[in-house]
Amino acid sequence: MHIELTDNQKAIQEMVCEFAARDIMPHVARWDREEEFPVDVFRRMGELGLLGLPIPELWGGGGGTFGEYAVAIEELAKADAGLACAYSVHVSAHTNSVFEFGTEEQKKKYLPRLCSGELIGAFALTEPNCGSDASALLTKAVEDGDHYVLTGTKQWITNAKSAGLFLLFARTNPDEPGAKGITAFLIEAGTPGLAIGRKTRKMGMRSSETYDLVLENCRVPKSAIIGTLNEGFKIAMKTLDAGRVGIAAQALGIAQAALDEAKKFANERVAFGQPINRFQAIQWKVADMAVRINASRLLTYRAASLKDQGLPCTKEGAMAKLFASRTAREACNESLQIHGGYGYTDEFAIERHYRDAKVTEIYEGTSEIQKIVISRALLGQNASNARGSEARNQTAKV
Repeated sequence: MHIELTDNQKAIQEMVCEFAARDIMPHVARWDREEEFPVDVFRRMGELGLLGLPIPELWGGGGGTFGEYAVAIEELAKADAGLACAYSVHVSAHTNSVFEFGTEEQKKKYLPRLCSGELIGAFALTEPNCGSDASALLTKAVEDGDHYVLTGTKQWITNAKSAGLFLLFARTNPDEPGAKGITAFLIEAGTPGLAIGRKTRKMGMRSSETYDLVLENCRVPKSAIIGTLNEGFKIAMKTLDAGRVGIAAQALGIAQAALDEAKKFANERVAFGQPINRFQAIQWKVADMAVRINASRLLTYRAASLKDQGLPCTKEGAMAKLFASRTAREACNESLQIHGGYGYTDEFAIERHYRDAKVTEIYEGTSEIQKIVISRALLGQNASNARGSEARNQTAKV
């Protein structure tokens, strides 16, 4: 198994690194402070071919691999985890789902516009009453001739205000409990009855916009159904399987940024007459961070490689997310400790990374849910119950 980046992955890494230095880093502190989602910068990523990176060229994408997509996420997250969050929702949760499950007509209508950035995608699964237990959703879709009428509320929807297209899940068969009887719909922004609700104020990921969605007698044609009627929950779960690899890459980028900030500060800060990088306490912190980050990287890119080969990656994606998200939190904590009092101020980037890191242990399935998924796979148990109770959901990518 190759453990080094391919030439294509290195090219993606270099391109995103240059883009981040030019278009993200000079503004990220302001975006965070003002809770601003930089729509123009996001659309510029479409011009670079990033928004459709793993989508075949036939549909306007870049024809790249999921491994290349993971590289892009890691580099974006090093600069701004909030923008990386918006990116992963658009690409993995939304655009890739349209590619994998959409009809030819849906692909033709939406994929080129999603890949170019003309349309921004959002993924709407989570509701106020259900987080990890996503199959308990209450939003209903009632059949009315050749249409469905949707009513309900979605919560923590990333990209909601700027989105042009929603991948939304509703219950089409109220007689079926749990995961059964749920259908996925593609609903365009501006559809009567679909409204943007309250804005969510967040601890971190502030450059990623997060809103509620309110549906009141939202009427959509049956052609809006994506996938099979009453089997939409399978789409949600398969989407989350792949999405966890993206969250692992996002956590990896945050952790790497924390290590980079720690090394920079330790080399410059002088205490007791010498740079603090000469103290064993600092050296050991840096060493531990580097080991965990490299282990996270191997787990993440192995899971991405399995997906690219068309092999199952549920367990491996869960492992990568579980380990990388914990690594991000721990690395940010250690880096902030190395910064001392300065790390507790917004004068240094580690304060932002610290706030951004925590949610990677929550969305796309909490760490506790990942352990259920992993343990059931290892013990040969039916994973469907774990997966059915797990989806804290990519929409709530706060």
